[in-house]
Amino acid sequence: MDLSSAEAGLKAWLSAGCHGQMAYMASHGLKRARPAELVPGTVSVVTARMDYLPRDTADDWQVHEFDRLQRPGEAIVSIYARGRDYHKVLRARLQKLAERIEQAVGPLGYRVFTDSAPVLEAELAQRSGQGWRGKHTLLLNREAGSMFFLGEIYLDVALPATEPVSAHCGACTACIDICPTQAIVAPHRLDARRCISYLTIEHAGAIPEDLRPLIGNRIYGCDDCQLVCPWNKFAQRSALPDFDEREGLSGAQLVELFAWSEDEFLKRTEGSPIRRIGHERWLRNIAVAMGNALRAGDELAPEERSAVNASLHSRRDHPSSLLREHVQWALDQGVDRHRI
Repeated sequence: MDLSSAEAGLKAWLSAGCHGQMAYMASHGLKRARPAELVPGTVSVVTARMDYLPRDTADDWQVHEFDRLQRPGEAIVSIYARGRDYHKVLRARLQKLAERIEQAVGPLGYRVFTDSAPVLEAELAQRSGQGWRGKHTLLLNREAGSMFFLGEIYLDVALPATEPVSAHCGACTACIDICPTQAIVAPHRLDARRCISYLTIEHAGAIPEDLRPLIGNRIYGCDDCQLVCPWNKFAQRSALPDFDEREGLSGAQLVELFAWSEDEFLKRTEGSPIRRIGHERWLRNIAVAMGNALRAGDELAPEERSAVNASLHSRRDHPSSLLREHVQWALDQGVDRHRI
């Protein structure tokens, strides 16, 4: 599998520091573009995608999700993270697929991956005909939009290649225009350091103050570039109960989630992709959203404002200096809002 033509773009992106604190992106160097270096003997890659919209998703789900962003007291978790950890689900299904291939063709060497190794997933998926790269850098499919996960099986047996498909974004720039932090700095180029998904999930330290107001009430990830994409009117529901929304991860109020103890956080996020950010970052993210709620003026009812203030004060002396700083920033947003 020759991905050499993708190496220049990868090197330029890394050299510009667009990967932020994701040191693993740089530490593996160009191995991402060289499957046979990652898994010696690899000559073919089978790519797969798995839809993740919950089974009961409404037809107007994009409108519904945009409406949620206008309710400052509500906590927004990215759709993909409201159910079970996709790594576990997709990896198990890929393993079964690989075993079936082995049964059909005989002994072979293989490894399965899903967002868990230095693999250029979107590039491989594009080259194998799963779809085309949208201007937000995600993969788009005419029958499924972009609301799906990607996975791969590296094989040591030669298989006939499938043809890539043509791109169908045209002159549309909706994903670029809507990005709250303008993280899509050019078509097909994302600066992760500005991306809300990166800031709330991958970034371990203090969230830059100039970006905090732009995060709104998003506490884990961001779906805006996908919500606005016209192709996602074709997004498919998952047939699996694994991606049904968990209680507390959809429609919950910020004050509810900010009250979770570490034990409750671990219990509620067991088997969820959210657990890996840890309780401290979870609270950090919610504190930022609470500060933004206090900035929202009349959009936040007086009783909600009072509850948010009380909740923030309850963590004001938290042992974590990181959290204390974000809590104080959040409280200051309420003070600044009413200063004459």
